Amino acid sequence: MIRRASLVIVGALMGATAMSVIYSAGVPAQAAGASTYKELSLFGDVFERIRAQYVTPPDEQKLIESAINGMLSSLDPHSSFMNAQDAEDMRTQTRGEFGGLGIEVTMENDMVKVIAPIDDTPAAKAGILAGDFISEIDGQSVRGLKLEDAVEKMRGAINTPIKLTIIRQGADKPLEISVMRDVIAVRAVKSRVEGGDVGYVRVISFTEKTYDDLEKAIKKIKEDVPADKLKGYVLDLRLNPGGLLDQAINVSDAFLDHGEVVSTRGRNADETRRFNASPGDLTDGKPVIVLINGGSASASEIVAGALQDQKRATLLGTRSFGKGSVQTIIPLGDAGALRLTTALYYTPSGKSIQGTGINPDIKVEQPLPPELQGKLKPESESSLKGHIQGVAETDEGSGSAAYVPPETKDDIQLNYALDLLHGVKTDPSFPANPDKAAANIKK
Repeated sequence: MIRRASLVIVGALMGATAMSVIYSAGVPAQAAGASTYKELSLFGDVFERIRAQYVTPPDEQKLIESAINGMLSSLDPHSSFMNAQDAEDMRTQTRGEFGGLGIEVTMENDMVKVIAPIDDTPAAKAGILAGDFISEIDGQSVRGLKLEDAVEKMRGAINTPIKLTIIRQGADKPLEISVMRDVIAVRAVKSRVEGGDVGYVRVISFTEKTYDDLEKAIKKIKEDVPADKLKGYVLDLRLNPGGLLDQAINVSDAFLDHGEVVSTRGRNADETRRFNASPGDLTDGKPVIVLINGGSASASEIVAGALQDQKRATLLGTRSFGKGSVQTIIPLGDAGALRLTTALYYTPSGKSIQGTGINPDIKVEQPLPPELQGKLKPESESSLKGHIQGVAETDEGSGSAAYVPPETKDDIQLNYALDLLHGVKTDPSFPANPDKAAANIKK
């Protein structure tokens, strides 16, 4: 049985998804010194000058939000203020479901282009197709809108209608399609069987649904492949920006039956928290290979670090992003919420990956296609302006290229992992042996 962590965790995307903790009660603040209050008085004077004398009347709420964000951004890249709308968007993201249509979209030629409708959703049932262009939403043109604004218009309360004007290749005139919004569940995990005998599981993000989706994926793989034929699993964490801490712990626990998963250490020694695996390995001890790259950050690094340190899996790919900080989400009532960095997390061996990332056991580079060469920069925490200096950080920094080919045949890292599981290739680090975990790791 997987233990559920007692903390409720949320995340927000900023180069890498920040790990965040919601506390039901705030920590009492200590009174500031007299000089601090004098500076706050100066801020008030400047604010009033702007209100009274700026060449055009300023948006006072925006001024306050900008001042707060300026203060927080001076701390590190992951601390920020979220207004009420941003806070609600964050909650929607971490729930993994929302009221909407069920389409993946992008912006092209000033219109919303449908990448693909999600199976069994209102959009798919209404006949919306991949490649369709949405030119109007409820009679209003999408030209001039940002993609996020257009998406916001399409989302809404379930059982409410929306009318889309569709331009479809081959159609002689625009199509009017009415869709009834419904609950859209975003898949956090995708899986399949590779080569008839290897379970491939890709964790896309760590939302409230991730562990449940992972459990279903492994169960389906077991149903499709007899235990005596199943060679093992590939856990793909590439391009995974992170998310919920409790889900990172539960996903790690799915492959472990004992030992520490992660610890978080704050400003004071008494704030240290340790999270351990509980008995039960969903994969029944089968070999596991974890794929990582520069797009593997935060929660995905917790999973990779736990399975590597406990010698439960072999890590393959390139160095991870290197985000090892924890953000506490502090609700501010109707005003929104404060996201504040309050701790660093450490792998079971006591290693902080902040600014260093996790190095794979087997380094396998994924070449970039010609059209991306020279255009795709390595992703890393160490390159973020104002990032917290990691205790083990060096000039080498963290991160690596974050690219995964769309076609399996071109995916050198995945195919290398499959060759290891099939015995075509060998390496001293595969298969990993939990009995050889270092003595200083909490088992």
